[in-house]
Amino acid sequence: MILTREAYPYRFDSRACDTCKGRCCNGESGNIWVNLQEIETIAAGLSMETETFIRVYLKKVGYRFSIRELKIKNNYACVFYDQEKNGCAIYGTRPEQCRTFPFWPYYKDRPEEVAEECPGVIRED
Repeated sequence: MILTREAYPYRFDSRACDTCKGRCCNGESGNIWVNLQEIETIAAGLSMETETFIRVYLKKVGYRFSIRELKIKNNYACVFYDQEKNGCAIYGTRPEQCRTFPFWPYYKDRPEEVAEECPGVIRED
């Protein structure tokens, strides 16, 4: 499926996700921000108490929460990235930040950068 967003100089072919090995879920260290509603939704999806989910899977960064990462050799991966299945273990309840990739405001003026990271990005230029 080809997705577009107004004002973005690229399109996204979601079929690329089947073969890319989760390049958006691992690589450089970063933050995967979650708000309280997302925390509660993911915790419920995992049949966990919210407080337990926060303690086990999140880290506090300033006044916000981010999903923890795992360090694997010289790589960082979201704790919910399943390498064996090449996908997200919480796909149905994944946070908005994950749902909207690669259409992040940061990449709007950096199509070459997002195209390097994501094989599903089709540049318009």
